[in-house]
Formats: sequence, C-alpha cells, structure tokens
Amino acid sequence: MKENVHTCLDTSGICFDPHQEVAYRKLLSVTSLVILDIKEIDPAKHLWLTGKPLEPILGFARLTADVEVPIWVRHVVVPTITDNADRHYRLGFFLGSLKNLQAVDCLPYHVMGIAKYKELGIPYRLEGIPAATKDIAAKATRTVVEGIKAYRRHWWSPIKTQHQS
Repeated sequence: MKENVHTCLDTSGICFDPHQEVAYRKLLSVTSLVILDIKEIDPAKHLWLTGKPLEPILGFARLTADVEVPIWVRHVVVPTITDNADRHYRLGFFLGSLKNLQAVDCLPYHVMGIAKYKELGIPYRLEGIPAATKDIAAKATRTVVEGIKAYRRHWWSPIKTQHQS
C-alpha cells in the first residue's frame, strides 16, 4: 500500500513484453495486488483458445514474484476445453514456483456473456459449450493446490548438511 491507497491490477498478463520490463516494474511498484487470469497452462492449447501465446503471461507472473507484489490467480474451468486434471496439476506446479502467490481460484465457466457477443456481432468461440458446475471447479482447485504443494515439497524443502541430524 502506497500513501494509503490500495491498487489492484486485474489482468490476463497477455500484453507483457520483457523488452519493456522497466516500465512494468514501475507499474508494479505502485501496485498492491495483481489478479492474474491464466486461461490454460498448455502453450498450444492456450494459443488455440485465446489466439495469443502463453509465455508473456507466465513471464508477467514471474516478474510479479521477482518484485514481490502479491498475486491471486484465477482459472476458468471450461467443460471439454480446460477441465483437464493433468493440466490443472501442471498449472499448480507452475504456481508453486511463485513465492508471492496468495490465492488461487478455479471458477466455473458460465454462459451469461453469450448474448452480449451476439448483440455486438462478435463470433462466440465457445458456442455450444455447457456451463461448468461448482463441483467441477472445486475439483480443479483441489488439483491445482496439489500441484502447488508438490512443487513446494520438492523445491522448497529445507536442505540438510552433513552436520545436521
């Protein structure tokens, strides 16, 4: 918190450019919290789903950790597209590397925005995909947390020396 003003950056991180890192560091120096949406952890599936590469998002997440700005991560669970336990675990394994991670939330996909797309004449890529249940999202959250814990057990365990018993 700077000057008693709390600032939250809610982003997909897609516009992160490592060549402009100084500017991003300046932005994060006045940011109290980052809420980051990670749509998909598999690079090819992320590109298919969003039309954008995954690496800028992960790079931005790493930068938030480097500058120690707290981060909350959201992931929308879309039936038949992002509801994959292996990829949820891999997402968690990546998130486990972020020491600034404070929260993770897997949200159930909903269909409430379809009418707005139609009204604006924008094609809706997820047409016909059913809404996800809260149970599916809760299961995804548990799997992501398993991945976080696995990373941290492996990489953050205390190192014993020969002099310790």
